[in-house]
Amino acid sequence: MPLYEYVCSKCGLKFELLRSINQRDKKASCPHCHNSAERILSPFASFSKSESGVNTPIAGSSCSSCSTAGCDSCNL
Repeated sequence: MPLYEYVCSKCGLKFELLRSINQRDKKASCPHCHNSAERILSPFASFSKSESGVNTPIAGSSCSSCSTAGCDSCNL
């Protein structure tokens, strides 16, 4: 099952849910305030590793401090 990202319209909490594709557009309940939350597009970064082991961004962010978990300097 895919992992989808949602944001609460009341408290602004961003959270992820593992849901079937059939449920992807169904509103979710916020785990903090239990209000309705809608699915949002998740940002991502994609990297290519050269033969020497150097990571080069090929899609998403080109920030050198980005990781798979996010980036403080470009707010991902």
